[in-house]
Amino acid sequence: MTSAPNGYPAEAEALEECTKSFEELKLITDADLTKPERKLLKKFKKEEEKAAKAAEKERKAKELEAQRLAKQAANTVEVKELTLNDFETEKFGNLFIQSNKKTGRTWTTINSLSKAKEGEMVWIRCRLAKSRVQGNKMCFLNLRQSMASVQGLIMGKEMTLFAKDLMRETVVDLYAKVCTVQEPIVSCSQSDVELAVERIYCVSKSDVLPFQIDDAARSDAEFKRMMAENPEEKPVEVSQDTRLNNRVLDLRTPANQGIFRIQSGTCLLFREILTKNGFTEIHTPKMIATASEGGADVFKLDYFGGSAFLAQSPQLYKQMSLMGDMDRVFEIGPVFRSEKSFTHRHLTEFVGLDMEMCFKDHYHEVLDMLDQTFNHIFKGLNERYQEEIEAVRQQYPFEDLLFQYPCLRLKYSEAMKLLREKGPAILEEQIAQIKATTNCPETLKNKQAHLESVPKHGDSDDISTEDEKILGEVIHREYKQDFYIIDKFPSHFRPFYSMEDPEDPTYANSYDIFIRGEEVMSGAQRIHDSELLLKRAKKCGVDLGPIQGYVDAFKTGAMPHAGGGVGMERVVMLFLGLNNIRKSSLFPRDPKRITP
Repeated sequence: MTSAPNGYPAEAEALEECTKSFEELKLITDADLTKPERKLLKKFKKEEEKAAKAAEKERKAKELEAQRLAKQAANTVEVKELTLNDFETEKFGNLFIQSNKKTGRTWTTINSLSKAKEGEMVWIRCRLAKSRVQGNKMCFLNLRQSMASVQGLIMGKEMTLFAKDLMRETVVDLYAKVCTVQEPIVSCSQSDVELAVERIYCVSKSDVLPFQIDDAARSDAEFKRMMAENPEEKPVEVSQDTRLNNRVLDLRTPANQGIFRIQSGTCLLFREILTKNGFTEIHTPKMIATASEGGADVFKLDYFGGSAFLAQSPQLYKQMSLMGDMDRVFEIGPVFRSEKSFTHRHLTEFVGLDMEMCFKDHYHEVLDMLDQTFNHIFKGLNERYQEEIEAVRQQYPFEDLLFQYPCLRLKYSEAMKLLREKGPAILEEQIAQIKATTNCPETLKNKQAHLESVPKHGDSDDISTEDEKILGEVIHREYKQDFYIIDKFPSHFRPFYSMEDPEDPTYANSYDIFIRGEEVMSGAQRIHDSELLLKRAKKCGVDLGPIQGYVDAFKTGAMPHAGGGVGMERVVMLFLGLNNIRKSSLFPRDPKRITP
């Protein structure tokens, strides 16, 4: 094919005899055109129309792009990069904190904002939880600081344009006036005030989030309500793995802020009551030469060509400290258990709240101290951490823990009798509930088997986790208590160092402490006589050779003593009625999780 001078393609081979250009053909009258020339002219006209349409389309596109750029330019603002040396010259911008200077700014917390501060100018550093632009000169901000939140209001085009482009969870510095509001702002904890923002600086930009805090903070009840109101738009449900994989973000929910403040409070109250009662805080080794309690569930380490183990418990060192005349000791520290357990209440690393004390006549002196300790913790949490408790309850509803002081104490045989007599009725209720709801065959089968086994339990038979839960429900109904102690466990269930009952050696001077039907502490009077300790170890098949130093500690005069250890995360979980211990562990460790 050939091309016409004006760039249009020539006619196909059938028109090869036509050599005139488009311009030449247009000058010839239609009557003088040959047939091939008419076809060629028609072809040229179609191409001309097509090119004209393309040109018009391109022109319009350029015009629209120019309009878009003009609009964008009108809706953008120059954002300056600022430091502490020059930020006061601008009302907004990106402020990089690099310790250039001390500004002397006086900071205020969101939680302290109230009507009493009306008219005050305040500096606040917080997170931008969300923003909403109204027009191009007004922007509403939801500002969050730990569990507290407040509404901010920006007026003015430039600051609004700056604020609207900030991502959620960005850290900002605000200088604002505290203003009262006519109607409560229900979306914020500080509902009776808002902040009229005069300055706003981006301190640290947030990236795209793996999930939204609102979604992670939603309760099951709220999720179900949203589903019922709009079944076609299912709300986002953040899974446990997604939460734990992005734990830093997950920790920002109000419930988690509450949980870990309560965790801190539990340790503080434990330390407070024991210190008040003459206990000394100690710190025992976490790398040891043998398993703490003769068990196999230990983590083995290479130790300079030899072997060492992570401590399962500070048990032996607590006792040895007492023999060093410390009299009363406690420890708050990590505990390691190499257990391949995937239950709701087990971790491979947790925080142990351990205590050990000498007594004068009877190991119940230690039980009394433990009862007093838990009572102090529970009362202290209810009195000092009510705001945190309610923040947790908003997302994870639970009933307040029922406890009294002194707490209910049952002998093991009494507890088993109670389980036999009252447990079946509760199991029958649970079976009826399952039939009325899920009607799951496997669950029904397991419940039915449990129902058949409970009436057959002997006074010295082992008690399973499911038995404990049923017993906990029995005690909740019969005694209106969720915290209790079971004493005098069968001796064959207890470690070799547990003292046998002097009147019936089939039982031991040992005890478990329960919250809501789940065990949180095991303890006992320890054998303080080295010869009896060796005899008991031999009876239990325990080789004391690797822990000879422990045995020797009782050879130079030993005080009668007892104690126990508590899993801190489990106490917090059960106090708050949480369904999984991973919710009460900051960065949980289990057989499948070693990060983050």
